[in-house]
Amino acid sequence: MRTDLNTLLTALYVWIDDYLGPRRRPGRPPRLTDAELLTLAVAQALLDVRSEARWLRLIPQRLPGAFPSLPEQSGYNKRLRGAVPLLRRVIRDLAAATDLWTDPVWLVDSTPVECARSRPAARRSELAGAAGYGYCASHSRYFWGLRLHLICTPAGLPITWALAHPKLDERQVLMAVLDHDAHLLTARPGLLIIADKGYASAELDDYLHARGVELLRPAYRNRATRPGQALLAPIRQLIESVNDTLKGQLDLELHGGRSLAGVTARVAQRLLALTAAIWHNRATGQPVTRSLIAYDH
Repeated sequence: MRTDLNTLLTALYVWIDDYLGPRRRPGRPPRLTDAELLTLAVAQALLDVRSEARWLRLIPQRLPGAFPSLPEQSGYNKRLRGAVPLLRRVIRDLAAATDLWTDPVWLVDSTPVECARSRPAARRSELAGAAGYGYCASHSRYFWGLRLHLICTPAGLPITWALAHPKLDERQVLMAVLDHDAHLLTARPGLLIIADKGYASAELDDYLHARGVELLRPAYRNRATRPGQALLAPIRQLIESVNDTLKGQLDLELHGGRSLAGVTARVAQRLLALTAAIWHNRATGQPVTRSLIAYDH
């Protein structure tokens, strides 16, 4: 099987269409099906077209015949925002369809999702209340927006994720995310989670130990080094590499969302694109699991 964009989109559309099954909702069926909508969203993210209006104009030239019925920009935006629960479900089940899903090691980290720059824009934004000011230590800067809390495998396959206010303690967010998806832990006895220094907490350690999970993180300079911590540096670079893929190749920080539903939909769109690329790369036996090079043109 070839590794190009058309092959990926065809395989993804067939998988989603089979996964969703026949439509059972009353009323006239939409001209653009849910499977086509999600495939269209993945193609937009992989081709790095941030403007939805420009993307809909580009499709007949870039993917001729692939999507015979296209909505207007407002309709596409509304459908995508309304499909957030479906996006979450497809990300989870598509990831579970790979052999990487059962990996006994998880990486966890949070990264800024900036939503505004100027103070007037932050005040007028529909995200006021949900978003706020936070500090990004890796870039030594403040930002206004949300934080993406991502749990993934060392290969970058998303396990679960959440968007949260940047002032919320990332340790508390991690426990809330794991409580929401408690079955993920019960299905993985002996799980190892690797995090950074910001996840140092006796409460978090007790929470994870009670569930049979081990947390490994770098030690502070004034604390004794735990077994295995000396080997963390190259592993910790993996989660930074995943964040770099989301921000550098999938333009996570240039999402363009102006409401909580809009930002959530665009983040989910990029996570689905990443999951689809990993799923297809594993199915075709590619040496680099998270490579997007074959699909970005």
